[in-house]
Amino acid sequence: PLSPAGSQTTQLLVAPPWRPAVLWDRVTLTCQGSGTTGSTTWYKDGRAWGLQGRDHVTVTESGIYECDRPGSGRSHSVSVLDDQLVLQVPARALLEGDRVTLRCRG
Repeated sequence: PLSPAGSQTTQLLVAPPWRPAVLWDRVTLTCQGSGTTGSTTWYKDGRAWGLQGRDHVTVTESGIYECDRPGSGRSHSVSVLDDQLVLQVPARALLEGDRVTLRCRG
């Protein structure tokens, strides 16, 4: 997506793509943006994380993650949770006809 100024913004991609991300899914985060490849700064719980320069990481701890690429800025945040049952409330109320995805893991 383009920012209002027309420049590429930093995107934080999550694999697997469902939310909320849960550790037992072996969550991988990938930072994409127009900044220099290999110059990514990672943040965990609002603080600089010790994995500078890598464009993708496999998460092993719960927390709130963000990344920054020089030239395209800081990404949105992604929450990664322990293996607990979480009810995620959508930003708006669900309406009849809305499509939802349910997943069950035993």
